[in-house]
Amino acid sequence: MKVLITGANKGIGLEMAKMYAEAGNEVIGCARNPDAATKLKALPGVRVEQLDVGSSDSVAALKARLGDEAIDVLINNAGIAGPAPDKQSALDMDYDGWMETFNINSMGPLRMVQAFRANLAKGTNPKAITVTSQMGALDLNWPVMYAYCSSKAAVNKVMRMISVELAKDGIAVRLLHPGHVKTDMGGPNAAITVDESAGGIIKVIADTNLENTGTFMKWNGEAHAW
Repeated sequence: MKVLITGANKGIGLEMAKMYAEAGNEVIGCARNPDAATKLKALPGVRVEQLDVGSSDSVAALKARLGDEAIDVLINNAGIAGPAPDKQSALDMDYDGWMETFNINSMGPLRMVQAFRANLAKGTNPKAITVTSQMGALDLNWPVMYAYCSSKAAVNKVMRMISVELAKDGIAVRLLHPGHVKTDMGGPNAAITVDESAGGIIKVIADTNLENTGTFMKWNGEAHAW
């Protein structure tokens, strides 16, 4: 199986790259700065590619390098937290930072799906997965990090809609909340470890098919409210 992971240089993305490679899969791990992605480059069986999901030119360049290679699983993992928390609130907003957050978190996954739709269509039981966040769920009323939360709500809707279109090509789509994870973004006091999150996500991905396409799931296999 061939797996393409964005934001694979650290955190959950890095751990998923490691786990998939150790299981004997071919992994394409993407990073904005491959030269600095020392841990990713050290993983056996992982091909490291340069990619900035916020740049249409960068996505197109990766597509050109991969050509018509079949891809079985695309994992949109790259994301940013956005401006400082006090600069993305009801009282103060860094609007340029908000636009950049939307560019990476909301538009980036769509860029990837559009660019590699044909590659996925050639794959075996192909899946387009986006790592999102429960903070983008309209069901939860948490008035924090307006830029980040709204960017995740937006990507949830985009991927829910595109799941209908991709089903025509036999491609299953799922959104995954990774949990509150001990990463640079989640902090050291988060509830679960990176390997717990990554392992759970991989299990949910393995269970993804056209019957459950377009659903919003938690890392532990539970359904998440929209």
